Amino acid sequence: MPKRTLQGVVVSDKQAKTIVVRVDRRFTHPIYKKTIRRSKNYHAHDENNQFKPGDMVWIEESKPISKLKRWTVVRGEPKKTA
Repeated sequence: MPKRTLQGVVVSDKQAKTIVVRVDRRFTHPIYKKTIRRSKNYHAHDENNQFKPGDMVWIEESKPISKLKRWTVVRGEPKKTA
């Protein structure tokens, strides 16, 4: 079975070799038919501490690394400043 890949934004990088990624999802409410946004935070392994808050990253499932970390960073893009 292929590993799941999610796209999200880095929220925190205060831990060593760990980032917190907020992943947003949108779905339609089954009764009211309104589009709803929900988000969830994932702890991901960042070996080189290269990602900062605001960066867009892609994370992939992996074996458990610690109590909370089950994801690793695959790739990322720096925060776009306009």
